[in-house]
Amino acid sequence: MPHSALSSAASARRSDHGTDTDDMRLEISPIGADTDLRDALQDLKMGRFSAARDLLARTGSHWALRTSRSQHLVNGAAEGSAFKAWRDEEPNNPDACMMWARVLTRKTVQAHRTGQPQDVVGQAAALAQQEWRRADTLSPQCPVPWIGRLQLTQLPYAAHYFDPYAHARRGPWDQLDDLAMHYRGPWPILEEVNRLHPGNREGHHRMREYFLHRYGATAAMQYSAWLVAGSTSNPELLMLPLYSLMDLYRERHGDGRGGALQFWQSAQVRHFACQAYDDWFVSIPPDQYPWLSILDLSHLAHALVACGENERAKWVFHAMGPYAMPQPWKDINASLGRSQNWEDGFLRTRASVLR
Repeated sequence: MPHSALSSAASARRSDHGTDTDDMRLEISPIGADTDLRDALQDLKMGRFSAARDLLARTGSHWALRTSRSQHLVNGAAEGSAFKAWRDEEPNNPDACMMWARVLTRKTVQAHRTGQPQDVVGQAAALAQQEWRRADTLSPQCPVPWIGRLQLTQLPYAAHYFDPYAHARRGPWDQLDDLAMHYRGPWPILEEVNRLHPGNREGHHRMREYFLHRYGATAAMQYSAWLVAGSTSNPELLMLPLYSLMDLYRERHGDGRGGALQFWQSAQVRHFACQAYDDWFVSIPPDQYPWLSILDLSHLAHALVACGENERAKWVFHAMGPYAMPQPWKDINASLGRSQNWEDGFLRTRASVLR
């Protein structure tokens, strides 16, 4: 990748590989070795947006990186006041509008999940929709506005409301012409994401979340399995079934009900974990490890260890370097009545696999 920040962060991650794995520190962070992103997040904590503005400008039309960086930025922006200030200062800046739309979308979904009155959620959704339309007008080639609309379909409204072209599309709007996928959903919105950036990681995760929140974990699992059974332009999407398996685990064994340990030792888990490893992970050059999702690697490492594939898991832990995410380790610890300090269990597992 011809981005100067990529090579510098790759060097940082390679230096981590040179450490003694038994003494390797643990850094809980979703952003891994992306030092430019870390600097922008620190700037946001102090209420400043200049580093985020510069970072997004440098990222440009690298859609995968733009999508992931903007997602991390909004997640680390607290109430998002810095992005509101940026949007007010530069109303015609497409990055400013995109980030403010992300903030509004996040707040809308949170309002729904925390049980806010429906009229409050509806007004918030309308504001987010309005800002996504503006962002789309300013940068029609960017996939993020369609990803934002896809995220809004988790709300308890007809999904076609979030498609500005719904009235012009051929019906039925929410039905896919594929006998193997009978679930109705916002397929035209996902199609727009794929048109602009085929195989976009966040876009397909938002679709998975749609099925999870609308129909439940089984539907999300069926979507994920259906997706990876076909051809995909992005092998990274082979990770989706592992997220859906975790959703199923929470639904079935979140309170430690019988069979919790056996769940991860099944042939199904081994199939999807090895498929993700063999058909995605092994093809990635080590100098690209810094640009992999730490959350993806955490889910992959856990699934491989749980089903006894320690030799494969070893290389995933190497790719993670010192970084990790609480999930899925934290929820599994809690479901089994283990210590809430998931870090100790993670470190023991990592040391055992890397020994």
